[in-house]
Amino acid sequence: MSIVDEFNDYRSRMNDKITSSDNKVLKRIFNLDTNAFSEGALDRRTKEMLGLVSSMVLRCDDCIRYHLGKCKEEGLTTAQVYEIFAIANLVGGTIVIPHLRRAVEYWEALGEEDNG
Repeated sequence: MSIVDEFNDYRSRMNDKITSSDNKVLKRIFNLDTNAFSEGALDRRTKEMLGLVSSMVLRCDDCIRYHLGKCKEEGLTTAQVYEIFAIANLVGGTIVIPHLRRAVEYWEALGEEDNG
C-alpha cells in the first residue's frame, strides 16, 4: 500500500468514526472546514495553496498531506508546489525543513499514483 493510499484510508476511516459519534460541535467544525474551502471570493485552488502554506508553517504533516492531495487535484505543477514550499519555509523558518522533506516525499508519491 502506498503512503498516499495509507494516509487516505486512515483519514477516511477516522473521519467516519469521528462524525458518527454524533457530537454537534465536532460536526460543525468539520462543516466549517468544508465550507471554508468552497468556491467563494477566492477560488478553491488559491484556498488550497493557502492551506498548504499554513499547514507547513504550523507543522501539521497530516494537514500538509491533505492539502498536497487537493493541490494535485486542482492541477498544480511541481514548480508551483515548490514555490509554495519556498513561501512556507520563508515564513516558518528552518524548523519547517523536516516537514518540507516529508512534503516532497508525499508530492512525489502523488505523482507516482498518476503514473502507476
